[in-house]
Amino acid sequence: MADYKYTPADFKSDQEVRWCPGCGDHAILNAVQRALPEIADQTDTPHNLFTFISGIGCSSRFIYYMKTFGFHSVHGRANAIATGVKTANPRLNVWVTSGDGDSLAIGGNHFIHAIRRNINLNAILFNNEIYGLTKGQYSPTSKLGKITKTSPYGTVEKPFNPGELVIGAKGTFFARSIDMEVNLTKECLIAAAKHQGMSVTEVLQNCVIFNDKTHAAFAGDKATRQEHTITLRHGEKMLFGKEMNKGLVQDGFLLKAVTIGEDGYTIDDVLTHDAHCQSNFLHQQLAMMDGKSLPLAIGVIRDVEAPVYEEEVDKQTHNVEERKHFGSLRDMIMAGETWEVK
Repeated sequence: MADYKYTPADFKSDQEVRWCPGCGDHAILNAVQRALPEIADQTDTPHNLFTFISGIGCSSRFIYYMKTFGFHSVHGRANAIATGVKTANPRLNVWVTSGDGDSLAIGGNHFIHAIRRNINLNAILFNNEIYGLTKGQYSPTSKLGKITKTSPYGTVEKPFNPGELVIGAKGTFFARSIDMEVNLTKECLIAAAKHQGMSVTEVLQNCVIFNDKTHAAFAGDKATRQEHTITLRHGEKMLFGKEMNKGLVQDGFLLKAVTIGEDGYTIDDVLTHDAHCQSNFLHQQLAMMDGKSLPLAIGVIRDVEAPVYEEEVDKQTHNVEERKHFGSLRDMIMAGETWEVK
């Protein structure tokens, strides 16, 4: 790799960004373009190996605003196409940009199986809890009872929690951020890029037109975020609040939010975050916190090692080649029982 140091400008295309003014996608784009130069430097990845794959939806226009290789695919198929791209050329640094409707509805199977296989993809899940591009239908993450154009009397379906879904599908990396937390999003994306295997970074994103302030309960002003979210970092105490005087403790099999100095709780009682623990029990509990009785967890929640799909496929291919002496597809076909038709 050359000594050239990339800047965010190296990853900005010449296309006019055509999202609605105030859309959270602008902040996510900014975070990605700020993260990629550091990712390139820290992972020794040249510019020409970055590739973005998208499906259909507002978030899927993302690839046009990136000065990288890209593929705008079809509805729900971004993770499937990204799987093919990465398996065919493992050298590529492949990113998937997709929304909650794109990846969790029609693309749900592709999403969970890419996670299960632990393909070395970096998925950014834009979660605005609505179908924005098609004008306001409820999505798999819309809140129960949400009134939309396709649920005029309120939805009767319980929503997915993407973090719970990822970890339940044997995910090895899950992080969560909020669109306005640009620095945290950037931090999560750098960690995702360093992770070997499938990474999913959910970004809670505001749709100002069809679902404005859907995350306001914990993503409103700074004071609200401080009291209703907890930023997790590996090896650090799980503390939150404006004064950083609240924390998470173990209460039997459950988690409990306490104030240090009250009811006998001290800093020693507060849990230390271990993102690398192979057991997913605590990670799933953290991912499921909703910002009500327990603060919403943001930051890197899970980051564990496991065999990577395309590496295992490559090993298997070489083992078969060595054992069977196949150097090509023709060799493989001709190695079996053959006959000549005259």
